[in-house]
Amino acid sequence: MDQLLQHTLNALVLGSTYALLGIGLTLIFGIMRVVNFAHGELYALGAYVAYGVVAMFGMNFFASLLVAAVVGFLFGTAIEYFLLRRRDLKAIDEVMLIMIGVMIIMQNAELLMWGGVAKSVPSPFSQEPIVWGAISVSPIRLFVLVTAVALLVIFYLLIERSRLGLAMRATFQDKDAAKIVGVNVSHIYTLTFALGSCLASVAGALLAPVFVVTPTMGDLASLKAFAIVILGGLGNLPGAALGGFILAIVEEFGAGYISTAYRDALGFLVILAVMIFRPQGLFTIRERVG
Repeated sequence: MDQLLQHTLNALVLGSTYALLGIGLTLIFGIMRVVNFAHGELYALGAYVAYGVVAMFGMNFFASLLVAAVVGFLFGTAIEYFLLRRRDLKAIDEVMLIMIGVMIIMQNAELLMWGGVAKSVPSPFSQEPIVWGAISVSPIRLFVLVTAVALLVIFYLLIERSRLGLAMRATFQDKDAAKIVGVNVSHIYTLTFALGSCLASVAGALLAPVFVVTPTMGDLASLKAFAIVILGGLGNLPGAALGGFILAIVEEFGAGYISTAYRDALGFLVILAVMIFRPQGLFTIRERVG
């Protein structure tokens, strides 16, 4: 039982950041119909921003989270405005090629700037774990869990309770009708891509002290983000959040009870099963709803 609770806690920590990744990607696809292959590189960007702010400039780790959020938001804004909107792309294959190009450029820029050696971000917390009975968790992991869950709640309230969220949901459901009632769809697209990029960047910054930072870390992050979106259903925001936790649970329990060597493989086996037996996603019933 103690081991079960320990694995559950570890899965919740990892799943909260997976949820941030998945929500950002499904938001961009759901509203803009853009398959963002550069999503994992925005995650890596956040991790490198945290490393630069903390390890190189000696600033506070908590400040690095804010810097990573701002940088991710600005990068997302620039990508949407200069590469998507200004080029007036119509075909989905053109958009996919643009995003693949962005992914390659960002990854090679990280390799050029930081080198191929893995970087580590020092944790701002004590290395002594917090112990509750037989369960232990490092303070940095607990901070990641609390922060990620808080961001998920804030983002949910933004989408469901604000005028911006109403405009985004209207654009998602019918962009032509949204234009008729006065929604500036171009601005909504920019904000959507910027917010999705911001969430990915923050997820990378949060996990930077937990794992090492490498130029290729975005590759696996992209695959997992797409896996989460497939689990939840394309365009389904609550489904993406739940899909992130489900993927983390499968990986953590698979690593704990089978083998750590198959951690990632087990998660993708579940994705294959979902694609075969329920291709619309676990949480999509009839149509995608924002």
